[in-house]
Amino acid sequence: MTVDSTAARKPRRTGGKRASAKKTAEQGAQPDLVQLLTPEGKRVEHPEYSIDLTPDELRGLYRDMVLTRQFDAEATALQRQGELGLWASLLGQEAAQIGSGRATREDDYVFPTYREHGVAWCRGVDPVNLLGMFRGVNNGGWDPNTNNFQLYTIVIGSQALHATGYAMGVTKDGADSAVIAYFGDGASSQGDVAEAFTFSAVYNAPVVFFCQNNQWAISEPTEKQTRVPLYQRAQGYGFPGVRVDGNDVLACLAVTRSALERARRGEGPTLVEAFTYRMGAHTTSDDPTKYRRDEEREAWEAKDPILRLRAYLEGEKLADDAFFAELEDESEKLGKHVRETVRAMPDPDMMAIFENVYADGSALVDEERAQFAAYQASFADGEVK
Repeated sequence: MTVDSTAARKPRRTGGKRASAKKTAEQGAQPDLVQLLTPEGKRVEHPEYSIDLTPDELRGLYRDMVLTRQFDAEATALQRQGELGLWASLLGQEAAQIGSGRATREDDYVFPTYREHGVAWCRGVDPVNLLGMFRGVNNGGWDPNTNNFQLYTIVIGSQALHATGYAMGVTKDGADSAVIAYFGDGASSQGDVAEAFTFSAVYNAPVVFFCQNNQWAISEPTEKQTRVPLYQRAQGYGFPGVRVDGNDVLACLAVTRSALERARRGEGPTLVEAFTYRMGAHTTSDDPTKYRRDEEREAWEAKDPILRLRAYLEGEKLADDAFFAELEDESEKLGKHVRETVRAMPDPDMMAIFENVYADGSALVDEERAQFAAYQASFADGEVK
């Protein structure tokens, strides 16, 4: 719900990271968020946001989340087996990504970070293409304009500016499409995000800023990023902010759809804070046991987005055993496809690095290409000449 005040809270001392972790876990019970499906799988109403989905659509959302989690688990396992250099898991954030991803229209444009595997799924990007960059065989693996889904952005927060600039262009083109930029709670502290907020507000850009607040910017809790809930920052820039239950796929869908429609009507940007939790490590190079407690994770496991929707489907008799069995089979096939395809990825063309550097070519790049080609040729017989 849109805030009425951005008054900062008084600074408080904490007892270190353990106290921070405890406080962060307790924030999950705060009432100031939009929720349409409780952790127990009970449907509730909200005065500002509502949604009416068919049984097929509800089952579709469940399928999206299950298959996205399966893909993510396979990617994590592949990294542990040495097949990928790194992986950023989305475990626990499936509802935020699938709900917001399914809210977009085909002509909308998405600017992701490096963790939006569920959004990529919704935009029709082949999951295997996401792995090429992490395997080191390409720089992204897909054409951004084919699915209106930009390449993954490793630099923290820079995509918010890219999205704002693109949205300003959309306005100049007179289109009625919208733009959505994803980032995390840690990125909200970056200057690029603040600048994006300023420009989008001043130019009334049709952009939605979707912040997945998963509580931890690597090893720093949210309270060390801000003294107010993140969604309240929007009001200071002159546009609305809303906090949504990030583990509730229905609420994420309803809130994001409303924000995108608002943007298309020419009413400017919106900040959506999806209050969720990173169940796994920040990336496979991280060890979260060093900075957060098991009790915190266990508290959030009870709010699992997939189990929540399954409870609703079963309680309302909207899905039977045959549906779940068929989905399990589909999930296993996806996992097998991912494993086999990744291991069969060809090595990259060593000369491709020189392509597309300049639109009209460059004498310097041509010279460097020739030098590199000669260097590669020197290894042709197994030893440097």
